[in-house]
Amino acid sequence: MSKSKTLLITGCSSGIGEAAAQQMRARGYQVFTTARQPEDVARLQAQGFAAHLLDLDDSASIEAALDWLWSQTQGELYGLFNNAAYGQPGAVEDLSREVLRAQFETNLFGTHELTTRVLPVMRRQGYGRIVQNSSVLGLVAMKYRGAYNASKFALEGLTDTLRLELDGSGVFVSLIEPGPIVSRFRDNAYAKLKANIVTQGSAHEAVYAAVEKRLANQDPAQQAPFTLGPEAVVKALIHALEAPCPKVRYAVTTPTYLLGGLKRLLSSRALDRVLLKIAERES
Repeated sequence: MSKSKTLLITGCSSGIGEAAAQQMRARGYQVFTTARQPEDVARLQAQGFAAHLLDLDDSASIEAALDWLWSQTQGELYGLFNNAAYGQPGAVEDLSREVLRAQFETNLFGTHELTTRVLPVMRRQGYGRIVQNSSVLGLVAMKYRGAYNASKFALEGLTDTLRLELDGSGVFVSLIEPGPIVSRFRDNAYAKLKANIVTQGSAHEAVYAAVEKRLANQDPAQQAPFTLGPEAVVKALIHALEAPCPKVRYAVTTPTYLLGGLKRLLSSRALDRVLLKIAERES
């Protein structure tokens, strides 16, 4: 462990980010939290966190958040947990260029810009940890999640390349790949479906209607099979931040282990059949 325990976390309004902030503070880290909405920043501040607005879609917002961070840490940072992201549902043929671009702005481009802006500090220090919150959907693709699949596949490729380029620098990079986790992710995805996908007249109109009916009537207490709490992701985060030699990838939840293994063992066509069966059970 470094002599420093400063940690910046994105996407702290709920779920994984909020749980990570709470648990890492309890472990003695000086945690700096960020969120996109002012009311979430205010709530985090009321809980005693150092918190600042951060919209990954806006370079000026990234710069302002980092100016605040450096003023708080005297220009030093041990760890960055890139957690902020959202999922845009919709069939690939129904994704407009603008909607797909928006998915990448948050999940890839903003994350990339924030990471590259902290790297000079970590290189100068000679130490640091960057942890990317990816997904099982960065390993395999699922129907009607094309925008999110693509953004996480891209994040995995960019992160693998960055790790190779940082070899010998003292800066370690890890990916966490959760499956289903208790969070507001599904609610937020449903809102994005309603806002950004023209379902009427789509070849997938019947599927959208069924999905909307299921999500609208879903008991909040019900979860997908093998769903874990956000603390499962935080456990992986702790290892990525504190292990002398952190793992390159951390699989979280049974579906990630299972589908990651099947991807290595099965042909692409055989894996497609498995993924289609899973999609049938979800619809």
